[in-house]
Amino acid sequence: MSERPVKFRGGGFAPTSRRWVGFGVFVVLIALAEIGTRSGFISSLTLPKPSDVLQTFVDLYNSGLLFTHLVPSLTRLAVGSAMGISAGISVGILIGLFSYVRAGLIPLVAAIFPIPKIALLPLFVIWFGIDEGSKYALIALGTFTPTVVATYGAVDNVDRTLIRMGQSFGLSWASIVRKIVIPGAMPGILSGLRISLAIGIILLVAAEMLGAEYGIGAYILEAGSLYDLERLFAGVVMLSVLGVVVSTLIGLVEKRLLRWRN
Repeated sequence: MSERPVKFRGGGFAPTSRRWVGFGVFVVLIALAEIGTRSGFISSLTLPKPSDVLQTFVDLYNSGLLFTHLVPSLTRLAVGSAMGISAGISVGILIGLFSYVRAGLIPLVAAIFPIPKIALLPLFVIWFGIDEGSKYALIALGTFTPTVVATYGAVDNVDRTLIRMGQSFGLSWASIVRKIVIPGAMPGILSGLRISLAIGIILLVAAEMLGAEYGIGAYILEAGSLYDLERLFAGVVMLSVLGVVVSTLIGLVEKRLLRWRN
């Protein structure tokens, strides 16, 4: 009886890239929407033709309004998220490393986390004014709390065996944090960033719907008040594309920082 070689499975459950599948899903959904609206199966009062939405994008680009609305939104998201995420990672690491900080800040974070941040927007307007300050503050707070929770959870989940091994080799406390704790917590931190930035995009739209002349949120609010479905869906597509771009960028950062997992 001949022996059959066993296939090597050292790769474990490492995911394989299938980028064309996601693109194909989008193409199929858009094609179905186009066919349904053109045939009359889907009412034009509920869903515009994807081709009309595409034409709206072309008109926005030719008129220059696309970047007029897009640039302020990207600036607000970048500034607000940078403040919230940097503070969140710092506080989360401190909570994970120091017991006194954990005892003092976890109850505070637990009290702030479930508060709907959109409900605080009027308060931020009173504190920081209706200009950019209130928008930055809302996005920063909205990204801060989930980042804190994800970060100290990731620090807590670092394999304690690796820490004890580092101690047995005589590594200093700072070296253990830098070479074992931070790299070990990085997958959880980056996963938390996906959620934090998604929340940041939601809060960006809410902030721009109140007192913003330009921005994706202001554009969607104006289109909705006029019941202009083509422009409304164009704004929604902008947000979807922004979410995909953010997720892709985080994926690239993961590949660079987490090469040690391969």
